[in-house]
Formats: sequence, structure tokens, C-alpha cells
Amino acid sequence: MLACLFFNSATILAQTKSNKQPNILVILTDQWRGQALGYLGEEKVKTPNIDALAAQSLTLTQMVTNYPVCSPARAMIFSGTYPAKSKVPCNVNSDSAPYGVELPTDIVCWSDVLKQQGYSNGYVGKWHLDAPHKPYIPTSNNTEKLAWNEWTPFNRRHGFDYWYAYNTYDQHNRPMYWDTRATRDEFHFVDEWGPEHEADKAIDFFNNKGNIRNANTPFSLVVSMNPPHSPYNTAPEKYHEAYKNIPLDALLKDANIPPAGTPMGEEYRKNIKDYYANITGVDAQIGRIIEALKEKGLLDNTIVLITADHGNCLGKHDEISKNNIYEESLRVPFIVYWKGHIKPGIDRTFLGSLTDIYPTLLELVGLKKEIPATIDGQSYASYLLKREGPQPTEQFVMGAISIKSAAANSGFRGVRTAQYKLAYQKNGNKMEAYLFNIKADPFEMHNLYRKDHPMVAKLYPRLQYWLNKTGDEFTLFTP
Repeated sequence: MLACLFFNSATILAQTKSNKQPNILVILTDQWRGQALGYLGEEKVKTPNIDALAAQSLTLTQMVTNYPVCSPARAMIFSGTYPAKSKVPCNVNSDSAPYGVELPTDIVCWSDVLKQQGYSNGYVGKWHLDAPHKPYIPTSNNTEKLAWNEWTPFNRRHGFDYWYAYNTYDQHNRPMYWDTRATRDEFHFVDEWGPEHEADKAIDFFNNKGNIRNANTPFSLVVSMNPPHSPYNTAPEKYHEAYKNIPLDALLKDANIPPAGTPMGEEYRKNIKDYYANITGVDAQIGRIIEALKEKGLLDNTIVLITADHGNCLGKHDEISKNNIYEESLRVPFIVYWKGHIKPGIDRTFLGSLTDIYPTLLELVGLKKEIPATIDGQSYASYLLKREGPQPTEQFVMGAISIKSAAANSGFRGVRTAQYKLAYQKNGNKMEAYLFNIKADPFEMHNLYRKDHPMVAKLYPRLQYWLNKTGDEFTLFTP
């Protein structure tokens, strides 16, 4: 579908000379690990549309989510800040709501800046940054014991004029949405697989069906698809067909998959084909979206970014999903396309972070002066454009914070470099420590931690630096 997207010197020159601000398309997926991309060859997953786009894009294979769970990661993407500023230190639900966990209205997101600068902004799909409150919306994931889903009021949409979204809801075959003008009680259900319906809505946005955007200004659109988030068995059958003739053993080569007969070993074997089917289905919708941009004549002047909020262990390392220190949880896809501006290639060294998306996007569209000084992220626009200039030398990672008990002084914190990852995790009053050589031991089978290891001496102060820099209350001590 995307194989016809080729460069030629004339269009590149014309694009370079154009002063028109580019559009932005962000496709944000949920629980898609960065290893599960067909063109990388790390896993036997089929992603033909992304493979074709990636051939003309910049791919960062070492991109990580700095907090591998839904709400904190999304807050980082949109606010460019870590939890001490974003006020989202854990998932937004009725348990965390009493502690004020939701994205503040007064925080300035990149979408707010774009709105102020004349962009027409749209949001389609999962948001998950607003706290539920009673009386709870009558959806299946809202109970008296625990509620997840909530309407996003007009004043909490952070510059997104067109709104077709929900906070969080995992019934992928019958998703629910609030439209732009809908009130809290006016949500509706759709009898269609969520990503297919959301691709339809993205295409309507490009076509300006119903005058839902200002056709005379540049636009930004976020399409936030829930799959490949669990449950994994609900993707349309046509995507499952792609894996029916692949022997299961062919998908079980990685050393960190637990043995058959163990709980997490069976979890992996039960779900891996379905997980891949969801990815292939989302890939098909990405292909439709990109093709629609092309047909509308919008692709040449649109920055396309594809990424995820976090990855998925799926049972690896005895971890059922995300919110842990391992690579399958932390690494996420990162593919950025801008014809004639961003040089295609697979970059296996750049240590990207979600907090850097905000300032990088704004600088790419010529709004460097509008980047707030209060954000934590750094712009690496010059590197994306020219492969020149400074690069980050490390990534700060965190997660599993318990808002109820020890609050910020809980969970794990770590620092990741091109070769090593040092992490500390608190379980009650006990501290566990991990050091992995992720180059020599990519499946993280060997914990090298000891107090006198030279890399511990080197990385421990760097981790303390990040805690101080971000206002993190996590207290390090030597276990």
C-alpha cells in the first residue's frame, strides 16, 4: 500500500523551499513493544505497511517509554514532563482520583501551543488522563470497587478542537466514544473493531467531513489506538489468519520466555499469535491512514510520528505485561516521516525518551521559541533533520509507583545507557537492585549487580542526578 511513496529531487527541493508550516499526525498505540516490528527482524510479526513507511522514515530502535504504563506515559508525551510536574504518577482511576491524579488543566501541552499558534487540532481514540467521579459513567469498566472511564470536559482537552475519544475502555469490538459536542451522558457505542473505526475517523478529519477542522490552517491529529492492548483475541479474524500456519515453536526462540507448564510460559504461548494479529491489524489501519493522506495531497507536508505509550512482556521474565524494568516493557516503536526533511534510516544508537517528543515536534514546525522553559524534555529536532548535534547519553526510567502506600517513594527507578541498565526496585522496605549489560545480554538473563561493580559506581550518581533533576522523592540506598 505504501510502496509507491518514493522521493524525487524536484519534490524535495520544492518542499524545502516551502514556508508553509507542516501538519502533524501522531499515531499512538497501546502496549506495542518496540521489538515487534517486521522490518527489524527481531520477531516474526507482520507489519507490511509500517515496513514500507519505515523505509522512508527515521526509526529509533532504542526509544523507551520513561514510565511503562498508560496514564503516566501519555502525560509525558503531551506535557513533556515527568510525574512530579505532570501530576500523573500512576494510572488514572477511582483509586488514584482522591490523590488528584489526572493531567492538570493549567499545564501547557504541545497541543495547547499549536492551538495558540493557529493549528486546528484533532484527537481520536484513547486519552486516559481524566479521573472518574460519581455517578460513574455506566460502562463495563466502571464499578463501585474500581472505575476507569470518564468523559473529558471541554476545558480539559488541551487545545484539541475536534474530539472523538474516551478515557480508557478495553472492549475493542464494541468501543465507545464521546464526540466533540457530546455531554457527559451522550456517549455512544460502535459495533466495529476500534482501530478500523478510528482510521475511518482520521480519514474523515483529512477530508474535513462535516467541517470538523479549519481547512485554511495547518492541523495536528492524534490517533490513539488501544490494541494491541489486551484482550488479544478480539481482532478481526482476517488478521489472525496471517499466523495460523506459523508453528508456535517458531515464535518461542527468545531466551527470556518462561518454560511451558509455568504460568507465564503458558500466558505467552496462549497469547503471542493473538498479540501479533492485533499488531498486524493496527498496521493495516496505519496503511489506510497514510494512503488517505497521500490521496488528499497532504502527505508531503505532514510530519508522521508512530509510537506507543509502553511495551509488553506478555509473560517474559514472569511479567504479564508492562510496568517493569525489562526491555520488552520499556522499548517502544518510534518512526518519524517528513518527506524531504527527515533522512530515512534505522538509528540503533539514539537514546530517545517520551518527554522529548513535545519540544522536538514544536521545533520541527518552527515554534522553538514557544517551547515552555518549564518542561523536562529536550528538543532533538536538529538530530532528526541532520543527524548532527548532541545526543542523549542516557534515559531515566521509572514505574510501579503506589499512590496509596509510599506514594512517590515506591516502585522502581533506573538509568539506561547504550550498553547498561541500572535499576532499583522497592518492595515494601526491601530494595532490589539490577544491572544488565543490554548489549551483550539483550534478553536480560544475567543480573550483574554487585556493590563494587564499576558500572554501579558510574551509574548510581547519574540516577541520583535524575531524581534530583525531576523532583522525584524516590530514596536510593544500597541494598
